[in-house]
Amino acid sequence: MTAPVRPERKSLSEEREEVWLSGNLYESYVGRWSRHVAREFLTWLKIPKDKDWLDVGCGTGALAGITLQQNSPHRVKGFDPSASFIGYAKANVSHPHVSFESGDAHHLAVASASFDVAVSGLVLNFLAQPLRAVGEMARVVRPDGTVAAYVWDYADKMELIRYFWDAAVMLDPTALALHEGHRFPLCHPEPLAELFVQAGLRSVEVKAIDVPTVFRDFEDYWSPFLDGQGPAPSYCVSLSSEHRNALRDRIQADLPVAANGSVTLVARVWAVRGRTPK
Repeated sequence: MTAPVRPERKSLSEEREEVWLSGNLYESYVGRWSRHVAREFLTWLKIPKDKDWLDVGCGTGALAGITLQQNSPHRVKGFDPSASFIGYAKANVSHPHVSFESGDAHHLAVASASFDVAVSGLVLNFLAQPLRAVGEMARVVRPDGTVAAYVWDYADKMELIRYFWDAAVMLDPTALALHEGHRFPLCHPEPLAELFVQAGLRSVEVKAIDVPTVFRDFEDYWSPFLDGQGPAPSYCVSLSSEHRNALRDRIQADLPVAANGSVTLVARVWAVRGRTPK
C-alpha cells in the first residue's frame, strides 16, 4: 500500500486563518442549517413567553430570530466579538425587542441576575475558557432560570464537516490536528454536561438534536469550503490546486449522492441545559 502523501501547503503568509468574519459566508456554510437546529433547541427548552433572553455568541442572529418567532420574548440581547456578524444580525433581525452588541463571552457586560434565560449556539467549543463563559451566563440569569447551549457533533453526526475531514485525513494524516472532531472534546455529551455541573448549574440535561441537511448537488455542498471561513474551509484554501482537487474528488466519491444528484446528510448538535440555583 502506498503511504499517504502530505499535500504541498502554501507558505504561512499565504495561508488563510480560521476566521468567522463574514455573515454571508457563514450562512452559506453552516448558518442555513443552524436555523433548523435552533427551532428544535427552543422547542426542547420550553421557555414561557415574555421572558428576557441573553444570546451569547449570537453570530448572525439566527438563534435570536427564531426565538422571536417561537417564544415571543420580552427582550433578546445578543453579544458577539465579530463586528461583521453583529452588523449582519442587525440588518437581518430588526425588531424593537432585540438588540445586538459586540462583546466577550468571558466578561459579559450586563448586571447579575438580569435575564431569565441565557443561551449560546455553536460557540462554547471555540472559546478559550468555556467554563468561565458558562459561569458568566449563570451569573447574569435570575434564580431558577435557564442556561442552555448547543455545539456541533463534529466527531460523528455533523456529517457535512465530518466527511470533509475524513477525506482530508486520509490524504494528509497531519490534517488530524485541525479536525474539529479531534480538537474539540467538549463536543461530546459527557464533557458538555460536566461543564455545566462545574459552573454550578443544577438539573443538567443533554440531548442530541438531528436535522437533515439536503444539498441540491455536490457543488452546493463543496462551494462553501472554497470561501476560507472556518477551520475546514481555511484548510481547504491553504492547499495547492492539485491537492485541493484531490480532496474534492475523494469527498465526492465518499458522499451519498442520489440519482438526481442531491446529497442528503445529517447535522447533529449536542444540546445542554441547566437551572441556576434557587
